[in-house]
Amino acid sequence: MDTITKEQNNIPALKKSKSRKNINHFTDVHGLPCIEKLVTSVEDTPEPISTNITGKIPEWINGNFLRNGPGKFEIGNNKFNHWFDGMALLHQFKISNGQVTYKSRFLSSDSYKANKEHNRIAVSEFGTITMPDPCKNFFQRFLSRFELPQATDNANVSFVTYKGDYYVSTETNVMHRVDPETLETTKKVDWSKFIAVNGATAHPHTEPDGTTYNMGNSYSFKGATYNIIRVPPTKKTPEETLEGATVLCTIPSSDKSRPSYYHSFAMSENYVVFIEQPIKMDLMKIVTGKLTGKSISDGISWDPKLDTIFHLINKQTGKVNALKYYTKPMSTFHQINAYEEDGYLILDMCASDDGQAISNYNVQNLRQSGEDLDEVYNTLCRVFPRRFVLPLNVDHGTPYNQNLNRPNTTATSLRTDKNKVFCTHEDLHGEDLHQYGGLEFPQINYGKYNTHPYRYFYGCGFRHLVGDTLIKMDLQGKHMKVWEKPGLYPSEPVFVPSPNATEEDDGVVMSVVITPNMDKSTFLLVLDAKTFEELGRAAVPVNIPYGFHGTFNATA
Repeated sequence: MDTITKEQNNIPALKKSKSRKNINHFTDVHGLPCIEKLVTSVEDTPEPISTNITGKIPEWINGNFLRNGPGKFEIGNNKFNHWFDGMALLHQFKISNGQVTYKSRFLSSDSYKANKEHNRIAVSEFGTITMPDPCKNFFQRFLSRFELPQATDNANVSFVTYKGDYYVSTETNVMHRVDPETLETTKKVDWSKFIAVNGATAHPHTEPDGTTYNMGNSYSFKGATYNIIRVPPTKKTPEETLEGATVLCTIPSSDKSRPSYYHSFAMSENYVVFIEQPIKMDLMKIVTGKLTGKSISDGISWDPKLDTIFHLINKQTGKVNALKYYTKPMSTFHQINAYEEDGYLILDMCASDDGQAISNYNVQNLRQSGEDLDEVYNTLCRVFPRRFVLPLNVDHGTPYNQNLNRPNTTATSLRTDKNKVFCTHEDLHGEDLHQYGGLEFPQINYGKYNTHPYRYFYGCGFRHLVGDTLIKMDLQGKHMKVWEKPGLYPSEPVFVPSPNATEEDDGVVMSVVITPNMDKSTFLLVLDAKTFEELGRAAVPVNIPYGFHGTFNATA
């Protein structure tokens, strides 16, 4: 392993388990440092402020590095229960000629405004159910428990683009169009006004021409379905949003009342790949949550008796492939890349052997210390990069119970029935990744290599409940480079190509690094993507919580 900026870390190394029963591969750890300040409420900074530059920020980088994530975890005397519930705080690092300014602004969502007006949690979130308004009389409070839960528009997960416009989104049916220069909310947009879906993921895929694909569920008395959504690349008027969006195809849930939860999906040149995993959403529990005092997260559970299913949908025809690919129970939140080569679809993702991690990310757990924090971490199943190789040309002459894959991969595919292929994965890493607790938040050179063969991906190592290292993985030889510093917590790395780049890793990797043990010293980190050496950092004189996802908005 090549380690460019590795220093002795005060976080204890994880030891490999002798039993190796699953992907966890570790014995218990002890003495994890408290990360409470990573989930501490802050005030926004709506006017740009200067940063303190150390090293050198390349002058060719011109644009806005945009980040999204929770920034307020308490409203009045009420506290949110889950990390995913905090009020969306939008961040902008404006980079120009080697200088950086910072600003942030709370998303002006209906949820945020209602909470602020009532000085309490007035809208339910993923892990927090709102209680009846104490200002109402007893009868009014009683009746309010029978109301269907109102979908939150607290879009705190990511920045996405449709038709050239920037939106912030979560997993409900509501997004907000945002001005990337001012971070002001310009329009609330409801998916259900354009197509019959009850939500959409915060991780769409975009073609080079701007056509965008996403996925969303539909719920009706007939049961739950999964929908592949296509949004055209351009708009006819400046005010247009999702006009022209269509449902490319509909896939019925294998369990009509308990559809699978999914955070994202994969896309190759010709296919959308939906991964139906054994994380189940009990619709009855969710719909009756206000009556029973249960949140959405209480209605999500892991069912290890079910296999994971890969559904392939042809992007041109909208037809679902009759052939289904199965693998053992696993969970995945983020895919790395997918592409087609020599009659196979190569599907790379970050995955683990169970799907119970969501329940561990409540705010109370993240604010634990000592043995309690160690116990939370030791219950998590580690997430590692995996490759599945799916044979596309299976017909009546394809043999059964024989490995259909090429010899250049250890991933296997066995035809077990007429329209069923069972798959095992290949690890996309060496043993050295285990000491970093696995890898999440994967990113690639998306503009050039999404849906194409590629060599590099970047992510965060997770020796904690959040990322504490940055990792560059080279698939040729499965070598890795690591950036780490004691007590620092880097967020999702974003690759930005350099002008006139000729190689896949020509460019920089940017990450916002949180410093919980140092007040007002969070910084934007810029690494040379090729060497993984630090080029420069821009320190911000305000505190920033640990966030989720971001993007780079290049400007001329």
